[in-house]
Amino acid sequence: MRFSVDRIAARAVAIVLLGLPGGTLAVAEGESEANPPPRPLAVGDYARIADVEDPRLSPDGEWIAYTVTTADLEADELSTRIWRVPAAGGTAEPLTSETESSSSPRWSPDGRFLAFLSRRGEGPTEVWTLSLRGGEAVRRTDTAQGVEALEWSPDSRRMVLVMQDARPEQIEAKKRRDAGEPAKEETPPPHVIDRLQFKEDYEGYLDRYRAHLYVLDLDSGRMRQVTSGDYEDSEPAWSPDGRTLAFVSDRSEEPDASYNTDLWLVPADSPDQGASLLQLTRNRGAEREPAWSPDGKWLTYGSVTNPAAIDYATFNVGVVSAIGESERALTAELDRVVYEPRFSPDGKWIYFVMEDGSEQPLARVPAGGGAVERLIRGADTVVDYDIGARGTVVVELSRPQQPSEVFTLAGGKLDQRTHVNDELLAGLALGAVEKIRYSSPDGTPIEGFVVKPVGFQEGLRYPVVLWIHGGPMAQYDYRFDFEPQLWAANGYLVVMPNPRGSTGYGEPFTLAIWRQWGVKDYEDVMAGVDYVIERGWGDPERMGVGGWSYGGMLTNHVITRTDRFEGAITGASAALYVVNYGHDQYQRWWDNELGLPWEPEARSRYDAISPFNRVENVVTPTLIVCGEEDWNVPVINSEQLYLALKRLGKAPTQLVVYPGEYHGFQVPSNSVDLYRRYLAWFAEHVKGVAS
Repeated sequence: MRFSVDRIAARAVAIVLLGLPGGTLAVAEGESEANPPPRPLAVGDYARIADVEDPRLSPDGEWIAYTVTTADLEADELSTRIWRVPAAGGTAEPLTSETESSSSPRWSPDGRFLAFLSRRGEGPTEVWTLSLRGGEAVRRTDTAQGVEALEWSPDSRRMVLVMQDARPEQIEAKKRRDAGEPAKEETPPPHVIDRLQFKEDYEGYLDRYRAHLYVLDLDSGRMRQVTSGDYEDSEPAWSPDGRTLAFVSDRSEEPDASYNTDLWLVPADSPDQGASLLQLTRNRGAEREPAWSPDGKWLTYGSVTNPAAIDYATFNVGVVSAIGESERALTAELDRVVYEPRFSPDGKWIYFVMEDGSEQPLARVPAGGGAVERLIRGADTVVDYDIGARGTVVVELSRPQQPSEVFTLAGGKLDQRTHVNDELLAGLALGAVEKIRYSSPDGTPIEGFVVKPVGFQEGLRYPVVLWIHGGPMAQYDYRFDFEPQLWAANGYLVVMPNPRGSTGYGEPFTLAIWRQWGVKDYEDVMAGVDYVIERGWGDPERMGVGGWSYGGMLTNHVITRTDRFEGAITGASAALYVVNYGHDQYQRWWDNELGLPWEPEARSRYDAISPFNRVENVVTPTLIVCGEEDWNVPVINSEQLYLALKRLGKAPTQLVVYPGEYHGFQVPSNSVDLYRRYLAWFAEHVKGVAS
């Protein structure tokens, strides 16, 4: 269930105590508990900061729908609620119940309904609609397997749904629900595997039950499957005339061995489940996120033009005609990763979000090609956006000291429309965030951020936390980040570099770590530490290092190459890379970058870059944490690293495994526990304070 700000207020002190040493609140002389001064961020604030996402403009431009997700520590769950706020500014109001999690708000083009996804009762996630004239939400689907995504047709009479093929046990469970019989506990059937790609985080073992497109007629309630086959179909988009659906699929001979996806068209009334498909793109790289031009003659999409770069590749703004001609990339010279390309209502521009040197701006390019124009940039990080029929732009925007909120953009001016986190932020003293630039030892320019401890004073040296991002194909930007702010609230100077391998600086910068993990990027992050020491900010005798996923993997490289750190935290990481072959979800990545590990030349590559092969060098006290069900970076990696460090006995180590968690944690109490352990480990080993 979700917390709103007013419901949190009565429990605020109890939650704050989760993150304060000794569980006490200090009140200065002359101050009252009713009006306390701003305080540092605490662990318990994790449950009070709401995530605002998925802004959607109504067709008349009058309203913005969006979701708010919060954590309830008592129920120990995350929940999402749909709200709306006037686009011109005003009071927000909830549209869905706080007791039932709901997501994916989508306005009907005629403005009469709001559709959304929700799982209510014992059944799977279904489509619901809410009449904007009032009344209760109405369930529109009754499926065995559940609905993954939905989009309205232009005439508001149909929806396209993405659903996976129903499994026998799902069909049987639906029969029992329909008959009013209680759910039956049965032994799960064995996993029968014959695919090359047979694992995926959050999903587990994969089979031949695939995701396909279905068209739902709202008047009759009838549903028709329009694509089929041993392929995954996703991201459907209606043509403006409502006759055709564009979608993304890899229909090559062996999709599990390929990074390629293409755009396809299928008639929305197809009676043959996709036999009359038209392939629009033939580029050998990946395509994603198709969107139609207003006149229905063109589509834009994200496009990889260098498939050899595999996961390191840059997505460009692509365009292709609706008959599959004139396929080209509009932003190849820009050399920046783009997301969510969409035509403007007049068809003259294509808008998109891009990663650009520690920034994530909203930009646009002429639909026929030309110079890129950045519309929102700098310390305003655009996470998501929507364009209304009249050209109004709404964005989900985050700043260094502000979690995401919804803003409108008009005439170059941003206006905040939601204020979900304002009350909480008014009572917090957050660390100042400063962008830094420095040179790596070979002269490569590197950027990143420093988060300064609350109450920072020039001339004092502070304990340092080098906190490394995951990916590695990602970047730190100006958005609010809870973890670095938590470190800063506890007196640490946080270094957040964008080393080589990061996106935002062009494909060659990302590819610089090809087959060299832990080499150039190690030099880059260590140069960031040296930079803050040279500035007189960091204390070289009190330093910690850590990160999650690839951030944890690079942490493993750091502690096997240097003894400069007093403490380390390696989260969901890998150390002996060959162990992951056939055990994690990255069989394509391993094959394409390092090769088949039983071949001698390839095996030497695995061994050369595995920090486990230098584990005897580790003298840094190391906390190792992971989720038990993680198929992204499986727990075997953490177990092996722990046992090696324990056997060597050169420094304290501890392994913490969270039951039922995947690569990203879903249970609030586990996140709170994790943050407590973070603070306790560095307090003891970096600050030298007994926990």
